[in-house]
Amino acid sequence: MNETFRFHSISDFHAFCNLPNPDHPLISLIDYSKVRYPVNDTELKWTQNFYSVGLKRNVNAKFNYGQQEYDFDSGVLCFVSPMQFLRIEMKPDVEFEPTGYLLLIHPDFLWGTSIIKKMKSYEFFSYQINEALFLSDKEEKIIVDLFKNIEKEYQTNIDKFTQELIFAQLELFLIYSERFYERQFLTRKKSSHELLDKFEEVLSQYFNSGNLLEHGIPSVKTIAEQLNISPNYLGS
Repeated sequence: MNETFRFHSISDFHAFCNLPNPDHPLISLIDYSKVRYPVNDTELKWTQNFYSVGLKRNVNAKFNYGQQEYDFDSGVLCFVSPMQFLRIEMKPDVEFEPTGYLLLIHPDFLWGTSIIKKMKSYEFFSYQINEALFLSDKEEKIIVDLFKNIEKEYQTNIDKFTQELIFAQLELFLIYSERFYERQFLTRKKSSHELLDKFEEVLSQYFNSGNLLEHGIPSVKTIAEQLNISPNYLGS
């Protein structure tokens, strides 16, 4: 089946996943272990009219969005904006017990607030994003706690404070997400500098040893072995 599904509402997505109707029509937290897609295809494609934030583990699928391919064998946080194209490649021969959460937010819920402007400005909601957000155990707990606080608010008796309290949790979530992305960038930057220093040291030793005249320019595979990394990682 090559059909591309279109989810106009959060209720549509709940129905597709064989889940009960959402407690709130404009915001919902889904327990990913309860999701059951109604098709047996190895590939699913869809667009949606709402934001989604996924924190998933042990999912027997690869998730393609924008320039990034996500493999949910470990804790990865991914962000999707409305009207974007998503593709999921299932792994039918691999059996896992998927866990995690999927937070769905319809733009109408955020209408007239400063949050909607912030969400549009954050790079991690961009279709051009090319790096997933990997969370530590402590960071993951912070995100899950915020998700649960949001769920608790819309599941209780809704009053004049409900929406404001949910907005406060969403604001915190966005700030933490930005912090974690910055942490990942700084960690990756430091790691890249250390790798570059080792790379230059290996090349210097190679040239000074006379190997250049005898063996020529070293291959990527040779350098990668010296650095204890894969040739693909070094090549990228």
